Amino acid sequence: MKLEDELKQPRFKDEYQRAMLNIIFSGSWLEMHSTQILKPFDLSSQQFNVLRILRGSRPRPLNLLDIQERMMDKMSNATRLVEKLRQKGLLTREQCDSNRRKVEIEITDKGMELLATLDPLMEEQHQLFANKLTSEEAKQLNVLLDKLRD
Repeated sequence: MKLEDELKQPRFKDEYQRAMLNIIFSGSWLEMHSTQILKPFDLSSQQFNVLRILRGSRPRPLNLLDIQERMMDKMSNATRLVEKLRQKGLLTREQCDSNRRKVEIEITDKGMELLATLDPLMEEQHQLFANKLTSEEAKQLNVLLDKLRD
């Protein structure tokens, strides 16, 4: 559906304003889809992101700063997210033996099992793109979004 129909706004100041609002609206739309998938598992998209980061670094543990640097939502409170995931048994948080100030964070087997369950569900979201955009269109979109942030 066109942005004008979604926002019930027949026109915009210019194409730049429309593009900006379209990016914001589309990001919210994708986030809503992710939230619906993750909600039955009592997981937020930020918590899911932390688990995926830890899975990607496995078997090497990460510290809090490493996680924060890799997070999609840079404004997230990584300390709080890590603690909630630890309480759920999805990751461990231990002081490093060689440096007591450093805390090592690792995903648990339970966390890996949860991600294995979520992977096919999140793949369905991936298909939203694959069913609507060609590979070349997705590549072009990526180039434009990267250019915007550059």
